[in-house]
Amino acid sequence: MMTATSVRTRSRLALLASGAILACVFSTALADDWPTFKPGLWQFDRTLEGMGPAPQKISRKECVDPTGDQKTQQARLAKAGCVFSPIVRTGTTYRYSATCTMAGMTTASKSVLEFQGAEAYRLTVDSVTDDMKSHEVLVARRLGDCPK
Repeated sequence: MMTATSVRTRSRLALLASGAILACVFSTALADDWPTFKPGLWQFDRTLEGMGPAPQKISRKECVDPTGDQKTQQARLAKAGCVFSPIVRTGTTYRYSATCTMAGMTTASKSVLEFQGAEAYRLTVDSVTDDMKSHEVLVARRLGDCPK
């Protein structure tokens, strides 16, 4: 029998695993034909559905080199045992999948990245973690140069 506490704990673990994949699955497809993003001050607006009664929204601004950061994250996830599919590109749309097992839970995700130029993209990730489905949308856009 699952108690309310165990459901909340499983939901949090699923959210963490799903978040790790969202943050990093973007990196899995970095290849010669992967788009390059311009470093600078970026805004990331993320909406997550399926981990609670209402969608969760998270926004952050960060000075980053999205392309370089993704390469680093990919290496970390590969060491952790994540398996990534090759990227399939159609025009400015990139599709790929990942399977990761973390904290005893397996998350399988399918991602679609819509390249909107060197300063913007939209990433949609549909994941399943131990029969719990989630849908995430990340809208990223460069705001300008980093403050000095």
